[in-house]
Amino acid sequence: MRQTFVETATAALDRDPRTAVVLAVISAADFRPASARHPGRVVDLGIREQAMIGVAGGLALTGMRPIVHSYAPFLVERPFEQIKLDLGHQGVGAVLVSVGGSYDGSEMGRTHQAPGDVALLDTLPGWTVHVPGHRDEVRDLLEAAVRGDDAVYLRLSGTENRAAMPVSPRLTVLRTGSTRSAGVVVAVGPMLDRVLDATAGLDVTVAYASTVRPFDRDGLSRLVGAAGSADVLVVEPYLRGTSAHEVAEALADRRHRQLGLGVGRDEELRAYGTPADHARAHGLDTEGLAKAARDFFLL
Repeated sequence: MRQTFVETATAALDRDPRTAVVLAVISAADFRPASARHPGRVVDLGIREQAMIGVAGGLALTGMRPIVHSYAPFLVERPFEQIKLDLGHQGVGAVLVSVGGSYDGSEMGRTHQAPGDVALLDTLPGWTVHVPGHRDEVRDLLEAAVRGDDAVYLRLSGTENRAAMPVSPRLTVLRTGSTRSAGVVVAVGPMLDRVLDATAGLDVTVAYASTVRPFDRDGLSRLVGAAGSADVLVVEPYLRGTSAHEVAEALADRRHRQLGLGVGRDEELRAYGTPADHARAHGLDTEGLAKAARDFFLL
């Protein structure tokens, strides 16, 4: 996904004089050829992430379309005040593109992990949040984001699904349960393949989301209305329960049950290891998801 981002952003620099890329060291070498062709539109501020967002806000105020990129903890958590003030309060947008969300950077330690990035941005109004599950979705989502002027967060992952899904702001149904089905499962971004494998053989509807804000409340309401039970399981690659309030809003007109799966909230996982190790520890591997789905749907 990261290479696709670099290629797509470079093409945008070549095509659209309104585009600028703002960096804080991370991936700067990948943009060196583009920087030579477009001096002044690839800006590397060194390890100054707060300034990175401030510069992006200034560029946006002049009519430019800044693409801002770093690891998720350095892009969202560290300069969050600048995101709130220099973008949000100024009423301007930018395209923030992260790598290393959740535990993708597990081998580099806690400094490079940010499972709470989407939840944090969710405290601010007006953000569109994309969580692609395949590199081809990255290209389509970034091209569309660059054409706009709004605030967009594109969260790249170190893992991807076997095939790309059509990019849509709506939920995409991959498997339809019967009228007596146990409920609906929503898989976000790179969780899709594991969810499909974990729920194989269960009578449930499985839907996919690569855009989580705005959340497709109407789509979820329709899917639940057609299912045999108003039970919803949401599997997200970041902090568990991040979209719980969206499910509650979508189903406010009926009795329902919901469960969110994601990175655990109860305690910090103090371990290095691989992303696969962390997925297993959080119950986000196929076996963990299968057990959680059977327990929740009482199957």
